[in-house]
Amino acid sequence: MSEYYTMKIAGLERKLEKFPVNDNLDIAAFIIFSDVELTIKSCEELLKRVPQFDVILTPEAKSIPLAYEMARQSGKPYIVARKGVKVYMRNPLEVDVQSITTKNQQKLFLGETEVNLIKDKRVLIIDDVVSTGESLAAIRKLLEKAGAHEAAACFILAEGDACQRDDVIYLEKLPLFFK
Repeated sequence: MSEYYTMKIAGLERKLEKFPVNDNLDIAAFIIFSDVELTIKSCEELLKRVPQFDVILTPEAKSIPLAYEMARQSGKPYIVARKGVKVYMRNPLEVDVQSITTKNQQKLFLGETEVNLIKDKRVLIIDDVVSTGESLAAIRKLLEKAGAHEAAACFILAEGDACQRDDVIYLEKLPLFFK
């Protein structure tokens, strides 16, 4: 039988199913895919809190709907740091990342076209959840390699100790569930 954690996000109530990360820790899974209402409302709320920016950057894949909606509402372009090199990506920049929700180490890539779009620009980083900060650190390394400037880093949720960070903007706190 599944356990759930109920919370309000951008004025909307959602039940998040709990899943084990290991023998000592469960997380409440926040999956934004298919929740159009929450995507729209969360982006509206985040846009009220972020400074001026030129381009939106998100890691692949769960936060792509957020980046799209944030771009739609703001009129600014968005790009995606990919998890693999595509044939159309010339001279890709690469960084390593280890996320709490992914078992293996991954890489993130930006192609030359994306690098040219963000070079010397104010880039808004957007993702669904910040937890350990590993994905955020990788995105920041990509920005540095690309010669871009971080406008801000924003998230719908800050999980666990991430809610203590003063270098991120988020809507709600998401607890960790220790056993």
